[in-house]
Amino acid sequence: MSPDGKPDGRLDGRNVLVLTTNYGTEQVELEKPIAVLREAGARVTVAAQKDEPVHTLVSDRRPGSEVAPDTTLATATADGFDAVVVPGGTVNADRLRTDDEALRLVSAFADAGKPVAAVCHGPWLLVDSGLARDRELTSYPSLRADLENAGGTWVDREVVVDTSGRHPLITSRRPDDIDAFAAAIVDALHGGGNGG
Repeated sequence: MSPDGKPDGRLDGRNVLVLTTNYGTEQVELEKPIAVLREAGARVTVAAQKDEPVHTLVSDRRPGSEVAPDTTLATATADGFDAVVVPGGTVNADRLRTDDEALRLVSAFADAGKPVAAVCHGPWLLVDSGLARDRELTSYPSLRADLENAGGTWVDREVVVDTSGRHPLITSRRPDDIDAFAAAIVDALHGGGNGG
């Protein structure tokens, strides 16, 4: 709260879970949302497939930084979290979409009415979890047919926030859109989403 007793826009008390594999996540799509959310006061927990460093990539080719996970996908739950974030990276997203624990987690957030956010190739997880159906969303352009075949309406915008379903859905296209993506997640958490 600000000195005059009004909300100061911080996300203190908000908890966000980030889902990732241990190799191939696009560096900026993992690190930037985490940094923005933490700067806004949220507590961010990174859940990876294994309790080992996450080896990121830059543009799917060059080695990026290592990020230490806080927990594993198998032990994480949606309980106590206010939103889930799925970064891209072709290798990461392709592995996440077939990971039973990642599918369980993203579905649990959706079922609880909590915001689900995915960027770049991350929306592949929305295809395999059935969360793209009847939603307006975006992604890396090469996923357009996959998302449309899964029943979604694909649009070419830097960020799409669809609140028409049981949970807010936030999607973006590529690393260049990451600032708008992170800001939309912050906005959704300010609004409390549907699952607070």
